[in-house]
Amino acid sequence: QVQPVESGGDLVQPGESLRLSCTASVDTFSRYDMDWYRQAPEKQRELVATFTRWGYISYADSVKGRFTISRDNAKKMMYLQMNALKPEDTGIYFCVMDSKYWGQGTQVTVSS
Repeated sequence: QVQPVESGGDLVQPGESLRLSCTASVDTFSRYDMDWYRQAPEKQRELVATFTRWGYISYADSVKGRFTISRDNAKKMMYLQMNALKPEDTGIYFCVMDSKYWGQGTQVTVSS
């Protein structure tokens, strides 16, 4: 059973930074394509960032220049560094593996 586990969500003020983490107990973490999605209240779920097994990285336009996705396959970890956070970044952030294994999510709230 592939079960990603996210952590790092918190309540922060606009302009602050936060780093989310994702891990999974799998033998071949490096072979998975990894995504971060977010679900904001009353909005459609949004693909935030992707880091494929081949090293391809992409971002949603709304976070380009502010968010950075990274992974450490040896540690079986994926990260999302979020800088210059805005209230519209508020939502539940999900780690997704191979577009089909979803974590439970971690809540990020950006508010003054």
